[in-house]
Amino acid sequence: MSYSIIDKFTAIHSLVGGEMTQAGEEFTFHDGQTPPTEAEINTELKRLQAEYDAQEYARNRKADYPDWEDQLNK
Repeated sequence: MSYSIIDKFTAIHSLVGGEMTQAGEEFTFHDGQTPPTEAEINTELKRLQAEYDAQEYARNRKADYPDWEDQLNK
């Protein structure tokens, strides 16, 4: 498993969308969203991490091979 910046805020925002803020471990929902349960958050964290991990090959390839515009400029 690779390291990513996926955190609880990202998982919650993915689940409920809209405007929200975080102060420590407290989340404030500004658009009337229903806060997700801890189980929903944990499931979403795992899903997002799996999605991120599945793209590792593509991220590595992108670093090894610049886009066409950069290649043509060389």
